[in-house]
Amino acid sequence: MSLRVHNDHNRFKEIIRGRIKQNLKEYIKKGEFISRQGNEKLTIPVPSVELPRFRFGGQSQGGVGQGQGKVGDGVGDPQPGEAAAGKAGSDAGDHSLEVDVSLEELADMLGEELELPRIEAKGKHSVKAERIRYSGVHQVGPEALRHFKHTFRNALRRQIMTGTYDPKNPCIVPIRDDFRYRSFRTIEKPESNAVIVYMMDVSGSMGEEQKEIVRIESFWIDAWLRRHYDGIESRYVIHDAMAKEVDRDTFFHTRESGGTMISSAYRLCAEIIEKDYPPQDWNIYPFHFSDGDNWSVDDTRLCIGVLRDRILPHVNQFSYGQVESPYGSGQFIKDLREHLQGHTAVALSEIKDKDAIYQSIKDFLAGGR
Repeated sequence: MSLRVHNDHNRFKEIIRGRIKQNLKEYIKKGEFISRQGNEKLTIPVPSVELPRFRFGGQSQGGVGQGQGKVGDGVGDPQPGEAAAGKAGSDAGDHSLEVDVSLEELADMLGEELELPRIEAKGKHSVKAERIRYSGVHQVGPEALRHFKHTFRNALRRQIMTGTYDPKNPCIVPIRDDFRYRSFRTIEKPESNAVIVYMMDVSGSMGEEQKEIVRIESFWIDAWLRRHYDGIESRYVIHDAMAKEVDRDTFFHTRESGGTMISSAYRLCAEIIEKDYPPQDWNIYPFHFSDGDNWSVDDTRLCIGVLRDRILPHVNQFSYGQVESPYGSGQFIKDLREHLQGHTAVALSEIKDKDAIYQSIKDFLAGGR
């Protein structure tokens, strides 16, 4: 019976997982998730999960269980007229089911739906982390590591051998000689390390809707990359005419305005990489989001130079997402295509609205770099 219940439970979980994947595009657009981190659970509403029910068949021989009803009607459904519109009734109504899903599970579903490949990490990954591995059982050790099963087994064996075990009153009392303790050793495990540098244009031409799109997309990119690396760091840069590094909360909630000089963000990004992240040890992912409205042609030329000389030679991939805005010119992505066309470490994406976030994530991550 327990095996059947376990199988039924697993089947139900697969049904729920399938429903979530069907509606994943809608969940991705929701901004309320961006405050979640790590393996925190997210509450997801899953509509229209129909439970199995008996239905009337086409046989009409009569017998036990036969009654009024047409073929296809659910057994136990109210008959027409029993619950008239606008009147109170005693039957339960239709409700959506809310399930808790971890952020890691949703990231996996996102990868499956978008057919994203596993990321091919680069670098020698020289950073190592200490791990504790339990390697055996010993007669001495701290009480916190006492091994219950081995202790109980030793006590039972001793009582049987000494003739003190009573099957009618099976009381097992361990003594000091019966105690066994887990032993462990510390090992070093190489970690695949990555840093994500998020850059966002917060100038006056970037409205609240455009900034919200950036925040949502950055959140899901972050969730996906964290599924591929044991050690990951995130750095956040906002810019208008000047760039500055901020914390995560400021990046996702800042409200600023002003002119736009994109080169200020690229120079700061290059400085962060050069100072803190040697490319032979780190997988580096800069992401920049803007509406494509730069201050001048000269500044765009400067941006191309910083990308070519200081960023692209050292990163896994540079990604630029251009959010459509009624106030932005949208020229910058055209300039990147013209000057960096064919560069394998560059991914470009145009994001018209929240519905385009789904495809934009695939534009950035489909290369598996």
